[in-house]
Amino acid sequence: MRFILLSRYAHLYSTRRLAEAARARGHRIRILDPVRCYLSLSTKSSGVHYQGRAITGIDGILPRIGTSITSYGTSVVRQFEIQGATVQNPSAAILRTRNKLCMLQHLAEAGIPIPETAMAFAPEDNPNLLGLLPPPPLIIKLIEGSQGIGVVLAENAEAAESVTETLRALMAHFLVQRFVTESRGRDLRYFVIGDEIAAAIERRNPKGGFRANLHQGASARRIRPDPGASRLARTAARVLGLHVAGVDLLETDSGPVVLEVNATPGLEGVEQATRVDVAGRMIRDLEQRILQGRTPPS
Repeated sequence: MRFILLSRYAHLYSTRRLAEAARARGHRIRILDPVRCYLSLSTKSSGVHYQGRAITGIDGILPRIGTSITSYGTSVVRQFEIQGATVQNPSAAILRTRNKLCMLQHLAEAGIPIPETAMAFAPEDNPNLLGLLPPPPLIIKLIEGSQGIGVVLAENAEAAESVTETLRALMAHFLVQRFVTESRGRDLRYFVIGDEIAAAIERRNPKGGFRANLHQGASARRIRPDPGASRLARTAARVLGLHVAGVDLLETDSGPVVLEVNATPGLEGVEQATRVDVAGRMIRDLEQRILQGRTPPS
């Protein structure tokens, strides 16, 4: 089969592992920078071009679209969808996860437990907004932040008011959530592929901080997937339309809640902590979906 891996940087761990896994299974794969792809559209035909040549005859697309290029990157993915290629995660599903409020709205509508969340647009609604949630501590996060960047813990009412007023002054869009004190700088990531849990890890902040992102210095260890948490993670991915997802869970006194769902989850932390060939499983999942949809070229 012929695959395209959309990634800005070929040297990244996840990009390298997916390319290696595809080639190990006998596939042809090209790594293309999505911002160097350019598009042609008409009522009769639509195409993707790269360095002066049209990209055609592609079976599968592996999108690794970073948050900084979400808009254009998902447009490229959508163009491949129009051409009939099978994409690992659809463009619409990627877009749903990049806006945290939109993502949480979909999850809440489906009855999936999430932390209590509130958002307002007008500065004069700040006092009423904070009044919708339990007393601090509260988490304040940018709508389109990632990797723990743009997330602040407000430990008291004065801090919450100060942070929200500052973000308003910067014209930043943010939401406010109840801080799950039971988590204690710890969360769980369940790596969903298809309708299975490929791997699960616990991430913990070694310095006692509230963020458990590996990019912020957290440590990871392999855990045995819990049946209830596994069902929750699979359901969250399915509701958002994702075939591959990193689902972040927090354990609360009343059970696990979904904190976030990542459409482009990194592979380095989960593979190193679990020794599971996650990249290989992603390639096999894409193969199966292609074979189920149509007969691949010989």
